Amino acid sequence: MRKSILNFSFLIFATAALAQSGHIMQGVGAVNMSMGGAATAQPLDISGALHWNPAAISTFDDKIVKFDIGLFFSSPELNSTVPEFDTSGQPTGNFFSGTTEDDRGVSPLPALAMVWGKEGSKHTFGASAFGISGFGVTFPESTTNPINMPQNMGGFGRIESDYILLQVGFTWAYELSDQFSIGIEPTFNYATLELAPNPTANPSQTAGYPSTDKATALGFGGQVGLFYDSGSGFKAGASYKSTQSFGDFEFDNTYLDNTTATNNFNMDYPAIYSIGLGYSLGDVDLALDYRLVDYENTDGFSETGWTPTASVAGFGWENISIVSAGIQFKGIDKLPLRAGYTYSTNPINEDVAFFNIPATAIIKNAFQFGFSYELDSNWQLDAVYHYGSSGDATTGQLLNPMFIQNFPPYGAIPGSEVSYDMTTSMIQFGVSYAFTK
Repeated sequence: MRKSILNFSFLIFATAALAQSGHIMQGVGAVNMSMGGAATAQPLDISGALHWNPAAISTFDDKIVKFDIGLFFSSPELNSTVPEFDTSGQPTGNFFSGTTEDDRGVSPLPALAMVWGKEGSKHTFGASAFGISGFGVTFPESTTNPINMPQNMGGFGRIESDYILLQVGFTWAYELSDQFSIGIEPTFNYATLELAPNPTANPSQTAGYPSTDKATALGFGGQVGLFYDSGSGFKAGASYKSTQSFGDFEFDNTYLDNTTATNNFNMDYPAIYSIGLGYSLGDVDLALDYRLVDYENTDGFSETGWTPTASVAGFGWENISIVSAGIQFKGIDKLPLRAGYTYSTNPINEDVAFFNIPATAIIKNAFQFGFSYELDSNWQLDAVYHYGSSGDATTGQLLNPMFIQNFPPYGAIPGSEVSYDMTTSMIQFGVSYAFTK
């Protein structure tokens, strides 16, 4: 009964957090998303401050509650090409190519935040429950795309993944002076992962790779931050979110011949270094953030290649850089307008593109437009529209561990290709209430 309640609570707050930058959400809530995710030095709302710089919540002097819900749409496409061979095993010079479109549908994206501030106090407290990370695809089995051919015909069949991470944080900020604040936030995480087929399991010579149940894992970490407000418009901030260390996902696998087995896989959440600048003058607020995401030292992402038993060791991602920029215009009474842009590098190089088919949600350029409406001194409504594109497709060769001896290091199949790209769109709405006097 306890496990059922935990799973139900998790589904309410993080039903399907789909990634933008690597497998990391670029922002949290409608206000922060509309600023491109920039908030390290420009805390326009409590959600962005809690997520990117715990020290920045010191700017809020009221008790505030905020809830956001978004509807996320994505349209990944998976393409593959393989050479054709005659009955004697010789290449014919012809190629078999195809495309499969994702049919995952719409995913909800919620966020809940609370801050307790008091004018004149040096202490500010906060709590949050955010869906901060995820990926997921559903590429149906197909006889017109080589990689989605049934497993008994040499393909992977239906390819489906579903990864979700809920992070709960408890935050404390302290004002060292009128200009400087520090903040600290221990974080607690709950994640689920489902893979079909499961490449982290050992394949069967007769039944291929298995499908899995939805495995869960618990993790913990923390974040610290610094915030500077000159009092004359210029602001600066920096934060460090540690690696979120998880226990192993324990998969119960079922093969095509109905045999069963288990395997464990560890996947942590990477450390993130953020610095930001902000400037406010009259009716204009500007924000600029830079982040470094350390995938290269993160379990599950740093490893790559095949194990001796032909399972996949890890995703093999490189570190990425993220630039977030936003502007807010407050010249219209009770109706602030915002625009934001996010740029992210791609963690997947061509050598390991094949290993990352279940995690194709890589967005290079994202554009956001949003606004708020201040109902009164207590209530505020927020909205944002997001559009993202992966830019150039992520492309590489199909890999086979049996080809490693002739085509090291991963056994690339000569003449083959796999690629994927996608666009994303989202509408998100938020409501906040300030318990002002």
